[in-house]
Amino acid sequence: MEAIELGSGWLQVKVPLPMTLRWVNSYLIPYAGSYTLVDPGLHTEQAEREWEALLARHGIGYGAIRQIVLTHQHPDHYGLAGWFQQRCGAPVRMSRRAHRYARRLWRSDSGFAAELRALFGLHGMPEEELAAIERHLASFLPLVEPQPQVTYVEAGEELLIGGLLWQAIDTPGHADGHLCLYEPQGRRMLCGDQVLPQITPNISLVPGEPDDPLQAFLASLERLLQYPVAMAFPGHRDPFPDFATRILELQAHHRRRLDRLAQWLTTPATGYALCMRLFGERATDSAHNLRFAMAETLAHLQRLVYDGRAVLRRGDDGVLRYVGV
Repeated sequence: MEAIELGSGWLQVKVPLPMTLRWVNSYLIPYAGSYTLVDPGLHTEQAEREWEALLARHGIGYGAIRQIVLTHQHPDHYGLAGWFQQRCGAPVRMSRRAHRYARRLWRSDSGFAAELRALFGLHGMPEEELAAIERHLASFLPLVEPQPQVTYVEAGEELLIGGLLWQAIDTPGHADGHLCLYEPQGRRMLCGDQVLPQITPNISLVPGEPDDPLQAFLASLERLLQYPVAMAFPGHRDPFPDFATRILELQAHHRRRLDRLAQWLTTPATGYALCMRLFGERATDSAHNLRFAMAETLAHLQRLVYDGRAVLRRGDDGVLRYVGV
């Protein structure tokens, strides 16, 4: 597990992931002999071993970790929070909305997998792939155990991190309840998965969550443009300085994607067919990739419906299809 010194004692820790992204960034931020741990990673045996070795190399005892801050509830950020809390006794801080989603998603009896299967089936996904996605979701349950006891922090509040006050900013879209954290003195932004360099954050339409996640994401980006940022610290890839430029690139990316989908809707098409056309082989690499590709396609199609550029019709077979207006 690679740890990069960022200055002022900060450590960017690249926690390994058994998926395409390869690693998630965790940050250890010091102050007066103690640390804030941001987004500790997915709970795997490899991550356990490598965290223990890394902390030993840097002379950091578990007791020195005084708080654990989560930008959002996705398993690659949330998964090790409870494991660390058991060892250091530190509070785990995240937003109430993010925690509500985590409790719903990461319980075997929640019904979320069945609801997602029904949603994707309604939009034309074949049965074999629906079953694979449901099994894949179940495989994440042990990767987020033990679940942490959570202390809520909400948008507009301030958190003391590294001896400085950071502002919590509501940034839904990639994940409902997602928080970015901004430190005005150094103009630093802990941006989780909201703004990523080189890659685009996934925007998913999923059951029980806001039904226009792409609009929420785009509105969040507009809000973030108001902050002067000298350096951004993302959940994936490496810290980067050109925060506003990257936001403009993300906005343009989603405008292009919306236009492309709208151009394809000259004849009725299912969400699944459009997902395959949009993502191609990337969507069929794994159940993980297919789940994200399908949910992102539906998020864009939903935005087209709300924009009045498409309508949704149910066929005689019970499957929903989109057609342009």
